[in-house]
Amino acid sequence: MRILFHHRIASRDGQSVHMDELIAALRRRGHAVMVTGPEQIEEAEFGADAGWVDRLKALLPRPVYELLELGYNIVAYRRLRRAFREFRPDFVYERYNLFTLAGVWLARSAGVPLLSEVNAPLCEERARHSGGLALRRLAAWTERAAWRGADRVLPVTDVLADYVRRAGVPDARIAVIPNGIDPARFARAPGRDEAKRRLGLEGRTVLGFTGFLRAWHALDRALDLVEQDAALHLLVVGDGPGRAPLEAEAARRGLAGRVTVTGIVGRDVVADHIAAFDIALQPGVTPYASPLKLFEYMALGCAILAPDTRNIREILKHGRDALLFEPSAPEGFGAALRRLCEDPELRAQLGAGARRTIEERDLTWDRNADRVLGLAAEALAERTARRTGALVQPAE
Repeated sequence: MRILFHHRIASRDGQSVHMDELIAALRRRGHAVMVTGPEQIEEAEFGADAGWVDRLKALLPRPVYELLELGYNIVAYRRLRRAFREFRPDFVYERYNLFTLAGVWLARSAGVPLLSEVNAPLCEERARHSGGLALRRLAAWTERAAWRGADRVLPVTDVLADYVRRAGVPDARIAVIPNGIDPARFARAPGRDEAKRRLGLEGRTVLGFTGFLRAWHALDRALDLVEQDAALHLLVVGDGPGRAPLEAEAARRGLAGRVTVTGIVGRDVVADHIAAFDIALQPGVTPYASPLKLFEYMALGCAILAPDTRNIREILKHGRDALLFEPSAPEGFGAALRRLCEDPELRAQLGAGARRTIEERDLTWDRNADRVLGLAAEALAERTARRTGALVQPAE
């Protein structure tokens, strides 16, 4: 198939990882993919921010910036039309973003299916965070229109699918596709002992975390155990607003030598760091997210500690491939972490279980690409049937 992939990502972060991995998997399957979106991302290094977009957002009054987001659809639609005429795709795959309707417009005008990937209920998310939304009713309308206008909507969790259902999209047009991993990338990672040696952490029990550091991740709770046990070391691979408070608290407690925050590392070496984790931490989680780090932890056989929330339970099972703690219990995280620190056999059991879950459920980008292609084929058949008046049997 020929796939026109549309996005509005302007920064190199976890969003772009998902996009790049899925595109690579589609191409490995032998399909042609043309990508259209903001040009600055093409040359940006991993970890780069949105540049002038962020500066513009900070300078302009919120209503003006949001109207510019809506107006960007004109630019995006023209770009999509040019790409369509040049590439003649079989379908359009769009990574949904708030105020974005260009994919729906193209699908309607060109008569091709649109698959919309949804990673967050962005209207609600932006209303609560990022300074709020000035034009919330308009934003909510565009979100509903974008989801209802797609032939298939692909949320990353079933929790997120509930938002899509409430927007009026029928179950027949919703397919939950979680994040995944590229097994080849993680097969190149060193063993745990070698990974620790490279990082100067031999003989330590390593508590690890990857990703963008926010205050609500509450990694400072891990410092309580690090403070009590000199054999423990906290390794944080990432950066963000939560970094300075964490490092300051570690210094205040005299733990600077037992806490390492690497800052942003290249995508190709993230696995080399995760391989050193004895215990992989997910202290908090957005309730509708499919955290990319979980799949990476699983692929490398880490013992995972994560909150017992519905979206996490879609992937992990307590006692089989992770230890899940009650997030509302004040001592839940600390007690579960202490248990893992004291029980190497349990860590080994959970790490092996996590690897098995990846294999048994085929939680890979290649599998995700196959599902996308299957859904696109269904949507193409439905459109053909509507034009010809034929009856289409639903897929098994």
